[in-house]
Amino acid sequence: MRLFKIFFLIIFTFLFFFNTINADPLKDLSRKLEKSFSDQPNKKVAVLSLPYPDGALSSGSTIVQERLTTFLVESKKVEVIERNLLKKVLEEMKLEMSGITDIKTTQEIGKLLGVNAIITGTLNDISSSKTEVNARVIQTETGKILAAGQAVIKKTWTDAPVKPSGTTTVPTTSTTTTPNNFLGKPLVQIAILLDTSNSMDGLINQTKSQLWKIVNELSSAEKGGDNPILQVALYEYGNAGLSAGEGYIRQVLPFTTDLDKISESLFALKTNGGQEYCGAVIRDAVNGLKWDNHSDVYKSIFIAGNEPFTQGTVDFRESVTSAAGKGIIVNTIFCGRYQEGIATQWKAGAETGNGEYMNIDQEAQIVSIKAPQDDEIQKLGKEINKTNIPYGTEGQKAKEMQVTQDRMAESYAGAGAPTQRALFKASSQYSNASWDVVSEVESKRLKVEDIKKEDLPKELQSMTRKELSDYIQKKIIEKKEIQKKITELSEARRKYITQKEKETVKGNNTQTLDQAMLKAIHTQAAKKDFKFKD
Repeated sequence: MRLFKIFFLIIFTFLFFFNTINADPLKDLSRKLEKSFSDQPNKKVAVLSLPYPDGALSSGSTIVQERLTTFLVESKKVEVIERNLLKKVLEEMKLEMSGITDIKTTQEIGKLLGVNAIITGTLNDISSSKTEVNARVIQTETGKILAAGQAVIKKTWTDAPVKPSGTTTVPTTSTTTTPNNFLGKPLVQIAILLDTSNSMDGLINQTKSQLWKIVNELSSAEKGGDNPILQVALYEYGNAGLSAGEGYIRQVLPFTTDLDKISESLFALKTNGGQEYCGAVIRDAVNGLKWDNHSDVYKSIFIAGNEPFTQGTVDFRESVTSAAGKGIIVNTIFCGRYQEGIATQWKAGAETGNGEYMNIDQEAQIVSIKAPQDDEIQKLGKEINKTNIPYGTEGQKAKEMQVTQDRMAESYAGAGAPTQRALFKASSQYSNASWDVVSEVESKRLKVEDIKKEDLPKELQSMTRKELSDYIQKKIIEKKEIQKKITELSEARRKYITQKEKETVKGNNTQTLDQAMLKAIHTQAAKKDFKFKD
């Protein structure tokens, strides 16, 4: 009997220490926090993401938020507000999902969500592998701290924290937020991630042919009476010609407003068999691009491919969660059958990233409706080129690239690319400021007296300053007149196309890249108060 008791004591002690060692510190922390609700009639709570002490955010901020939420829900002792609902309310208030501690803001959140308290706090990396979590429960009505706790957890994320600027994301006594104001205008950031492995030529061709249609739609959007500044970045992945050590990933272009460079880079892409690591390329785009930190910026990743979303050593869930933590929407475009994309986790990727899952037929032929205005619009698009004055050697190269991209667009005439490119030249997005004297003088960034004549085209170098000034002003007027004509033709064209589309009976539901992207953009950008023409 004594031996049995000793044996039982050993087993009990072993199990006690085993459970203690393997207990989840965040689970213990959640249990401590939920005790503060025991005497509260309203047991509804909203869990915010946890920033670092200086307000910086990483994917860990969202990961800890999700895990705390899960443990609280499992306990069934509190009612946790669903994350998407919380995000929607905070977006409407122009706030991020972290660090809100001023009384007025917590009171407003309490009223809108019907919650009694919010759980917030901070993360603090104490080593490369461990993070300290400091959390507290704040009553929304009074701002009183009902409970606080601490836990040290294993660090499962690798991205460095990024400090937001201009938004209420850190503890503050102010209730105001600074709206995004990029060069005096709203901002849109789009990163396009293209699979360039074998068999993806159709995807690349659709991107080449529809680039100008997509950017025109974004350029025509309005927010607060202004068209947005559009920044586009481009990645390729899955190409055997890329470095295996880099995961067969290449940042083709960082964020740029120069869409001619995007077009040039697209036409230079070549497909080649390889391994398609979606998780890795998303992580690279999230950490390698300069994403704006304002909450009212439309930030979106569009990743397209046809292999399982799970390939590679980087878990797509970690990468997509990291994106979501920075307010970046991840949209997935599977080049194949809809159900196959679901089975290979493309839909799961979109759902994790608060985005849209879409499938396209990359082999579908894109044929646009030809409008009576198209020929004149294309002609005027070429006339705009004549209003530019290249400055220096680099300016001459840029002007040559302008002509080259016109020619590239013409190779997709059946898809309407030449017309769409000409329309883009009339928009506020089209700028040659980095190399065009006319644009620089018009914007008052360059004075005629500061122009170095040796950097001008030879036929202008002998002009006096007065003659040069008059010549430049003439070009400014010409450009404005051409753009005005294109804009007028564009409106007539839009009405014509709209009517023809209503009359056209489509025999199938084939979706192309532009249709998939624009559908998602319309829905998502509208949530950031962007408006599009009907």
